[in-house]
Amino acid sequence: NPYILATLLFGLGLGTTITFASSHWLLAWMGLEINTLAIIPLMAQHHHPRAVEATTKYFLTQATAAAMLLFASTTNAWLTGQWDIQQMSHPFPLTLITLALALKIGLAPMHTWLPEVLQGLDLTTGLVLSTWQKLAPFALLLQIQNVNPTILVTLGLASTLVGGWGGLNQTQLRKVLAYSSIAHLGWMILILQYSPSLTLLALLTYFVMTFSTFLVFKLNKSTSINALAISWTKAPILTSLAPLVLLSLGGLPPLTGFMPKWLILQELAKQDLAPLATLAALSALLSLYFYLRISYAMTLTMSPNNLTGVTPWRFSSPQLTLPLAIATTATISLL
Repeated sequence: NPYILATLLFGLGLGTTITFASSHWLLAWMGLEINTLAIIPLMAQHHHPRAVEATTKYFLTQATAAAMLLFASTTNAWLTGQWDIQQMSHPFPLTLITLALALKIGLAPMHTWLPEVLQGLDLTTGLVLSTWQKLAPFALLLQIQNVNPTILVTLGLASTLVGGWGGLNQTQLRKVLAYSSIAHLGWMILILQYSPSLTLLALLTYFVMTFSTFLVFKLNKSTSINALAISWTKAPILTSLAPLVLLSLGGLPPLTGFMPKWLILQELAKQDLAPLATLAALSALLSLYFYLRISYAMTLTMSPNNLTGVTPWRFSSPQLTLPLAIATTATISLL
């Protein structure tokens, strides 16, 4: 029903906006809750057992994270007598809140729910989950001052490594995208305390690239690597561009996705963290491997030639193709 859909999307926007605008922990928590409650019906809309299972998993993890956040902020108010987000000083609530937000966005080692949940969703809802749902917790992470640097660096490094290793033996595209999301989030958290503007840049470029990738898969109606082998007959032009999008997601130099990684590595080196930068760069190679694998499946394998599959790309809707064209162009040539 379009009215219900409009209401839910409005709720989604409202929750994020409340969190953005709040300087009080209670309001921030309310925004996160509204956000979670608005996306749950969107996730379960297809009444498929897999979707319902994914929704339940998502609800439980988000509720846990929100409860942790509320507990930590209450503890902070109890210990220091104030609720202001930017003036947190006590190390215990600070650590707890950082971990709660990490669970909310799916940073390793609290990442295990993300691939499972994303695998059960429709590609459009999956896109919302991978992009929009990350905004509010990120706004809070950016506002927290003087958090212990070791925690953030550990979370970031663990995420880039887990995102690389985890995606290697996956055949399901949505799980691969989930691990890719974990790895990208790791890069953002790695640089968070040294240069917040770089974190935002990485987040923005990640959004553009993910948008493009999800829409490519949606146009092809493909959810596994096997289904990609016949995408050539469905959308020839798109299939020849898709590997560039994927390699941009992996961070290969002439493409957009290389920019944030380059700047992050440079900043880490400036902060005398060369070993850390080296580890992060090596973990990016793991991700690059599975992006290459998907590109290979799309373009370098011959598909059985079925003429019935040739028609869809000529008649695809502008609602899908216009944002796809913009996102793909941005992903390939923004650097």
